[in-house]
Amino acid sequence: MSPLTIGILGAGSWGLTLAWLLSMPVGTGSRQPNLWLWDRNPEKLAALAANRHVQFPLTLTLPDSVELVENLADNLANTDVLILAVTAKGTRPVCNRLFEAGLPAKTIVVNASKGLDGESLKRLSQVIGDTLPHNANAVLSGPTLAREILNGLPTAASIACADLDITEYLQGCLSRSQCFRLYANPDVIGVELGGALKNIFAIASGYIAEKKLGDNAKAALLTRGLHEMTHVATRLGAQDMTLYGLSGLGDLLATSNSPLSRNYQLGQRLAKGQLLEDILDDMKVVVEGVQTTHTVCQLGEKLDLDLPITHEIQKALTGKASETDIIQSLMTRRLRSEITSLP
Repeated sequence: MSPLTIGILGAGSWGLTLAWLLSMPVGTGSRQPNLWLWDRNPEKLAALAANRHVQFPLTLTLPDSVELVENLADNLANTDVLILAVTAKGTRPVCNRLFEAGLPAKTIVVNASKGLDGESLKRLSQVIGDTLPHNANAVLSGPTLAREILNGLPTAASIACADLDITEYLQGCLSRSQCFRLYANPDVIGVELGGALKNIFAIASGYIAEKKLGDNAKAALLTRGLHEMTHVATRLGAQDMTLYGLSGLGDLLATSNSPLSRNYQLGQRLAKGQLLEDILDDMKVVVEGVQTTHTVCQLGEKLDLDLPITHEIQKALTGKASETDIIQSLMTRRLRSEITSLP
């Protein structure tokens, strides 16, 4: 029996971390998978081939067991699991390339990115389903700060697919007993939206921390933020309990309390009065919470949802409100019941 072959698309922070993680021993009685890594940027692949000691966007040494491939089409035929770790914006173009390259129907496609498609307002697994209709697809999401994983610290995440057999298969071949534990979840919508929506409130949390508004304010923000996340997700078909799991509350707590989070860092810098364009130019990485905030505001209007925190974060991103305006707007809303009211 030939060993499992896993392909990883995207050599950014998360793609590199997954390649490093999945090269770890899988345990007694299991065979190590064949691993390959591809990126749309050939210069990035060439740099990795020349020096596997990566310094940016994070520091790691890419194991020799991870094959770097330039020709995507030549490596698809024998691939069992294909992990998409590209940006939300890049998901559709990459999936179109996979379709044109003849991705075999047997290959399971796993979305590991945490965002939404800004043009169609769809979840990324929906985009994958639209472009690769013959492939089963799943979602990997949860509190997965890359630097902590690279330091060998333990984490748990969710793997979700509509087909329970596929979910359990992926759970087995992607978990690593040393530090990466996956929980199976059939609620694809909830798992995917939990991972994407929490980025909005991680931006807000960084903002609050930098402004030194206190732990009470942060607790209120995250509690009501989780309420908004659940409100959006359930309207789109998610199960509410999923949002209280690893890819909802778990991911929210991790990214909203850690300076390792890009979205948290962006919120801090907004609070210092820096312009969004300058922050993103300086960070030189994609911060998915920016596009997600705009997309969720559009979804809220389309679905007639009241999302006050999300809308205030959008104002902060676009420079249309000061700190005083944002706090005043949230604190002076009509008083209502916590349990029965909309956010």
